[in-house]
Parts: sequence; C-alpha cells; structure tokens
Amino acid sequence: MSPFLRIGFSNFEIDPGLAYYEEVLNPYCAVYMKEAVDTEKGQVYKQKKPTMYPPWSSTFDAHVHRGRIMHVMVKDRTVELRSEATVALDSLASRCKKENGKLEIWLEMKPQGRLLMEARYYLEKSDAVGQAGADPDSERGRDGLFTLHQRRGAIKQAKIHLVKCHEFSATFFPQPTFCSVCKEFVWGLNKQGYQCRQCNAAIHKKCIDKVIAKCTGSAVNSKETMIHKERFKIDMPHRFKVYNYKSPTFCQHCGTLLWGLAKQGLKCEECSMNVHHKCQKKVANLCGVNQKLMAEALAVIESQQQARSTKDGDIMGREGPVGIGQPGVVRAPSGLVPGLPVTPAPASKDPTGVLWEGPTEVSRPAPEEPLYAVPKKDHQQKFSIDDFILHKMLGKGSFGKVFLAELKRSGKFFAVKALKKDVVLMDDDVECTLVERRVLSLAWENPFLTHLYCTFQTKENLFFVMEYLNGGDLMFHIQTCHKFDLHRATFYAAEIVCGLQFLHSKGIIYRDLKLDNVLLDSDGHIKIADFGMCKENMQDDLRTSTFCGTPDYIAPEILLGQKYNSSVDWWSFGVLLYEMLIGQSPFHGRDEEELFQSIRTDSPIYPSWLTKTAKDILVKLFVREPEERLGVKGSIRQHGFFSSTDWSALEQRQVAPPFRPTLTSPSDCSNFDKEFINEKPKLSCADRTLINSVDQTMFRNFSFVNPGMARIAAR
Repeated sequence: MSPFLRIGFSNFEIDPGLAYYEEVLNPYCAVYMKEAVDTEKGQVYKQKKPTMYPPWSSTFDAHVHRGRIMHVMVKDRTVELRSEATVALDSLASRCKKENGKLEIWLEMKPQGRLLMEARYYLEKSDAVGQAGADPDSERGRDGLFTLHQRRGAIKQAKIHLVKCHEFSATFFPQPTFCSVCKEFVWGLNKQGYQCRQCNAAIHKKCIDKVIAKCTGSAVNSKETMIHKERFKIDMPHRFKVYNYKSPTFCQHCGTLLWGLAKQGLKCEECSMNVHHKCQKKVANLCGVNQKLMAEALAVIESQQQARSTKDGDIMGREGPVGIGQPGVVRAPSGLVPGLPVTPAPASKDPTGVLWEGPTEVSRPAPEEPLYAVPKKDHQQKFSIDDFILHKMLGKGSFGKVFLAELKRSGKFFAVKALKKDVVLMDDDVECTLVERRVLSLAWENPFLTHLYCTFQTKENLFFVMEYLNGGDLMFHIQTCHKFDLHRATFYAAEIVCGLQFLHSKGIIYRDLKLDNVLLDSDGHIKIADFGMCKENMQDDLRTSTFCGTPDYIAPEILLGQKYNSSVDWWSFGVLLYEMLIGQSPFHGRDEEELFQSIRTDSPIYPSWLTKTAKDILVKLFVREPEERLGVKGSIRQHGFFSSTDWSALEQRQVAPPFRPTLTSPSDCSNFDKEFINEKPKLSCADRTLINSVDQTMFRNFSFVNPGMARIAAR
C-alpha cells in the first residue's frame, strides 16, 4: 500500500496593520515538490516534478516518502508579495494519522502571513489511481489508465444560511473569536459558529436569529443602510480613526484578533467599536445600536402584532360572514348542521406503517413529517445498542462506522450504521441525517432500496439498523473482474432504473449514485444504499442548487452552478453504466479541477467492441443539456439497450440474477474489504466537553421503530 496526502489551501491571511500589504487582492499559491538527493556537498533538495498552481479550495495529491518536502509560496500578481513555507510530507502524514486521517492547520509563512491548509491521509495500491482522479505522481495516471481500484468519497457544499442577505456557513475559527452580535466569545471545538462568506461577520449559531444588519459591501451607500434609514430611522455612520492598541484586542465585526505592533486597527470615536482596516467598508451604519437588544425588541413587537391579528381573526370567525341581501344573518360553514358540534375528520393512515418514537409536547404540535410517518404507539418496543452484539466492522469514514451486528434476542444479523453527533453538528448536517432516516423508512415500499428497521440514539451517537446485504457492493465485485459482461451490466442497470424512478416519483433526488452505493443481497439482486445526499420535496418543476456528489459522477449542470432536478441522477447513472461496461471512468483528470473540466467539455471514448445500443444509451445519458437527457426526455425503459428486459417480472424480483454471491452463512462478510473486516469493531470515543455542549433537542425526531423489527425481535 502506498500512502498519499490530499492537500488543499483555502485561505491566506496577512497582518492588516501593515499598510504595505493592504492591497493584496489576488494571492495565489505555487507548490514545489522537492526530493532529497545526496551529493558530494551533502543532502540537497531538487525539484523533479512540474510546479503546481492549485486554485483556492481545490485539492491535489502527493505521495509520501522519506526525504520529500513541499515548498509552498504565496504570491500576488498586483503587488510584490512573496511569502513561503516548507513542510516535510512524512511529518504532515504522521500528524494526519494522529487526527483520524484529517488535519486542518494554519501554516505560518515567512516573512509574513499564514495559510489555511487541509490535508487528508489515504492509502492506495501501488497500481491504483487516486480517489478523485489520477495522482500527479502516478505513472499510470499520466498514461491515462484510469482503472476502478479506489473508492471515491462524496463531497458536499457547506450548508448556507441566508439571513439578511448574509451567507452564513459553519466555520472553524483557528484563533479566539468574538460574536459580532452579542460580543461574547465564540467557544467550542471544530466548527464553533457561523461566518458570512461575503462580509466575514462572525456569530454564534444561537445568535443567527438576532442579526438585524444586512450583509453589506459598502457602509455608506449600501441597501442595508438605506433600509434601516427608512424603516427604523437609523443612519449612524461610525467615526473610525486609526488606533494603537496596547493590549490584545479583537475585531468586533469578524471577531478575530487585531494583528501587529502598532496601528493594528480602527476605533470608532463615538461607540468605541474596534475593527480591522480590511473590515471598515463592511461595517453597517449602526453606531451605538445594540443589535441583540434591538432584535429582541422587534421580536416582541412582531409577536404582539401576531396576537392582535389572531384576536381579530377569532372575532371575525365568531361573528361569521354576513350574507348578501340578508343583513345580520350568520351563515354556518357549508356542509355542517347548525347546533351540532364539529368533529375533526380522522387522520388518514400511512401505508408504510412506520412508527415514530419519542414523546411529543402537549402544548406544541409535533413537527410535520413528510409522507413517511404515523404517530408512535405507547406499547411500541424500543431498542438500544445494548440489544446488539457487534461482530465486524464493514466500513468506516469521517462520519462514523458501519458494523455487522447480531440482535441478541433473535440471532438475526443487521448492518448498524453509527454516526457521531459531534461530526454531524460540526458539518451542519443534522437535517441531512434526518432526511436519510426519512428516505430509508420510505424504502420499504420498493425492493431495490435498502430497508431500515429502526433508529435510536445515545448521548454521543445516532444509530441506523438496516438489513444486512452480505453480497458486497458493485465496486468490490468490479475490482475482481475489471468489468461486467453485457448481460450482467444490463440486469444491474435495469434494477437501478427501477429504484431511481421510485425515488423520483416520491419527489426525491438521490445525488450520490456510484458503484460503492449499489449493494447485492444474498440472491444477487441490487439494493441502492446511503441516502445522506438526498433532496426531498422536488416534485413538479422545482429545482435546487447545492453542490454535492462524488467527483467522478457529478453532472455538468452542478459544476456550472445551475439549478437542477432529477436530471443529475441520470447523468450519474450514465457514468455508472459506462464503468460497468468498460471498466474505467468516462472522464479523467489529475486533480478535481481537471476532472471537472473534463466533465464539462470532453466526450467519453467508446471502444469499438461496445454494442450499438450500449453506445447509444451512453451517448444519450451524457447529453449536457439536462432537459434533453435520456431519463428526463423519453422513456429509458423503452431504449433498445433494455429490449430483452421484462420490466414487469423484474419489478417483482422474478428475473434470476446472472451472478449469485458466494456465501457460507447469514453472517458471511467475505464480500467486504479486508481493510475494515480485520479492525476491531468498537464505537469511537467522543470528546466529553464537546458532547456535553451538544444541543440534544436537535435530534428529538430521529428515533423510530418499524413494525417489521418488532416482529423479528418477538420471534
């Protein structure tokens, strides 16, 4: 196994107190990979690879071996800026391994500045290609041999909270930071608070509903200033003057420290607000205004207005509408007999029969659950991790782990997925976790989706108890045979079409279709798994715009920042079908930037031995205009590629699979990667301080039990 690092640079900061550097507007990175070479004069470092210029927030891969260093230089095209630092790759890899494979640090530059660097540690086979494309150092990558040997992780754009035109996202603050709303310290580990991507304002997560100042680019003539001037009669510009701070002081806009020895920032002569030089133009005209108190006062006024409106509505309801031509006569609502009490109609029963766990407050209506849930019954059985024996670890990632588990009372085997609450909160993924639970519960209606039996939680973890599919995934099987024969690929593709179309009929975009997420059951039928990227409520002509997916499978409309619908799933289906038939990815690149460029512009290569119908369906799936893509336009089931498919029998699982996994017992795990199977199955320990600070009410709607689980436990 050959280790490599996936490295990215996302931000460069320099001391704002130094006027010389205040016009640094377009910094860029140059990366020089150098090898240690022994000479007569001793050990020297020589550059053997071309210089790389990675764009901000992109990544590149570098193999790790002794004597290799990374020389990073930050320059600017408009001013004479030159800051640099040198990092030994083996020591960086060691730090990554100590931090569970991922590291985020500020790299101090000389003579000035610092660079925010992220690094992930991976292992790959010596003849393999990197997860997101070919490694720059891989001879096979340069030769274009993109075989399918490595699993590829999904990526997702940070969740954006739009408040008063601010674009807040969960942020890791590498230095002590103060909230620009309540002026208190933003404490905690990992991504402690929110920061606006436009104006850099930093706030607590709890203060997001107290923001009254709109995001601004100019304090004097901004829309935000005009709105406050018109609505609240507020137009109070700050009177900033350069100031020498004699003790550590924090910017009251972005919340970070004012750097430097002299003239570190600006102080308002009226309200004593302290800000960076670079933040002056982003500060709202709210001199002397306490945003927190003002937000609370506005909330009180709003609630009073709502109460008054409700009272007026009640009076109107009691008096009733007056009929035309019949002054003073009160009409009863249509269909009701005057004098009889009104009885609400009984709630319709949900066909899925899912029972949700957890009490609901009497005074507060239970949150609406789309499509999939009915109220919990008091006698419904509950489950906990103590009801299971963890036998093997089937998979692991930054999110948590998947275990092969046995239910003690019945001896039945399940796949138990454990998510760490601190990671879910850190990545601002609470809603994604609840979406995954809802879609999994809906999956009982379709035989080609992984079924969920129950979910429960502890103080530290969230647990999904799913059916154990011991046939392994398609990535595991394609690694043993390079590619699937036509009959086998057609069978898998047809069953995947059934699963995708079912999700789309329920208004759900899947967004993460790939070989790794298609599993086989013991008979050889497919099951689509992992619904963490799903988007709900996408019926009719609705569109979404979140950047997410696994790099090789991302549709061009996502890369172009366009709003999209289920069309993206049919592009991913095309990539997966190409990989099954040909044994390699249709689009290539040495890094994500090159890969994305290939997806946007390149045409895949179709071998001469590929059948006419197979090539035709791939060409129609790789149409870059979403509305013209097969699956969106026309019936994919009627395409000639599926001419031999009996769709009615297939949907009933009456078509015999062309391949049946070799299994010795219900607990057989021979079809899973040995890297995980040989690791001891145990839950990860969470940071106690962080867990104690977690708001557990965010997960109050997570737990549920399917009736099928209760029947299994009773046997």
